[in-house]
Amino acid sequence: MSERIEQLKKRESKYVQTQPLYQNYWFQSMHGDPTRPGKTSSVVDMTLSLAGVVVSSVMNSSSSQFSPKDSSFISWHTIPEVKESGLLDLISIREYKLQEAMFEVITSEASYLRSLTIAVSHFSKCPEMLDMLTLTERHTLFSNLQEVKDTSERFLLDLEERLGENLLLTDISDIVLWHCADFRRVYIPYVTNQMYQEKMIQQLVLSEEFVQVLKKLEAHPICQQQLLKSFLILPFQRITRLKIMLENILMLNPPESPVADSVRKAVEAIGEIIHECNENVKRMRQIEELVSLEKQMEFSRTKSFPLISQTRFLVKEGELDEISGFESGHTTGSPTRPVYLHLFNDLLLLSRKDNGRFSVLDYARIWKVRAHCFEAKSLVFALCLVENHKGTNRNFIVGAGNEYEIQEWVAAISTLQ
Repeated sequence: MSERIEQLKKRESKYVQTQPLYQNYWFQSMHGDPTRPGKTSSVVDMTLSLAGVVVSSVMNSSSSQFSPKDSSFISWHTIPEVKESGLLDLISIREYKLQEAMFEVITSEASYLRSLTIAVSHFSKCPEMLDMLTLTERHTLFSNLQEVKDTSERFLLDLEERLGENLLLTDISDIVLWHCADFRRVYIPYVTNQMYQEKMIQQLVLSEEFVQVLKKLEAHPICQQQLLKSFLILPFQRITRLKIMLENILMLNPPESPVADSVRKAVEAIGEIIHECNENVKRMRQIEELVSLEKQMEFSRTKSFPLISQTRFLVKEGELDEISGFESGHTTGSPTRPVYLHLFNDLLLLSRKDNGRFSVLDYARIWKVRAHCFEAKSLVFALCLVENHKGTNRNFIVGAGNEYEIQEWVAAISTLQ
């Protein structure tokens, strides 16, 4: 491994300084670029399901800074060696599109690495930034961005080496598969940190000193008017974009060919990384939600318990009406009191809400809870804690504003049995 690292140090990318910033590449990939043969304008980047809102909003705001003069994309057919070789007269249209699709992986990775280099050297290693931020703040803000950059550089150099061996590329999916272990190692922690990164930025911009330093860094010509946020969200965009480009390459290969099989494995491998990123982000948001809820809970009426658990998550919550006197056969005129339900995947918690806090009345494990409607259009349902936190049986009649809401609650509780 050390020998391989030394070899990589001796190599330099041929394209990283010739490509535009990845923000500009991303903008054109989203909106289509008629100057790029083989580019399909209908292809749109996927975004991580939980991080997508942040990614889209930041990129849309920064992409407005883009102008056509910033474009310096290179296409495979414009490479001097390709022109001189006569290959363009020998290959079919499908093969030509395939070459452009594989070459785009190389040039876009070069563009990505160029932006990552700025993020690391210009922002994260800025002396003023280092002096101002604590170790915890720096780690939360920039996470393992240096490792993401190093991984991108190794990947790009291997791709360029393949192109140097033969101008007519046959496959690059094996290189993708080779680097998937590194992709998993660096992308999953970076994406998982995204939520904390957002909060850290929100905290830091409250400091006038930080804002002044940040504005100075963002105003530097090397950033081309791009904001720090647009650099920090690049890994989210890249890993999903890579999967789309591989899918395009797969479509251009004969379905039963050995290469297609390899590309298919690469698509699946990158897809698994994206899925794991999504699941980690989802899990961290769920834990943060539990942390927030626990701070709002008061157990003065019941025995307290730790709400935060690695396996627990909130399924549904809402304020309903606890109805008394339903045994008489009607609800009209029956006294009601608001009751707040927190339905978790393993627990049902009932409380009274007052000034943003929840005074817990009772709770039970979900497998000890039963719920059913009385009739088709009933605005109430029966809620039974077969065994509550005290080990006793307790029954409630709960009402809502409409039958749809009643059915939703009954279905949600029943599904978790």
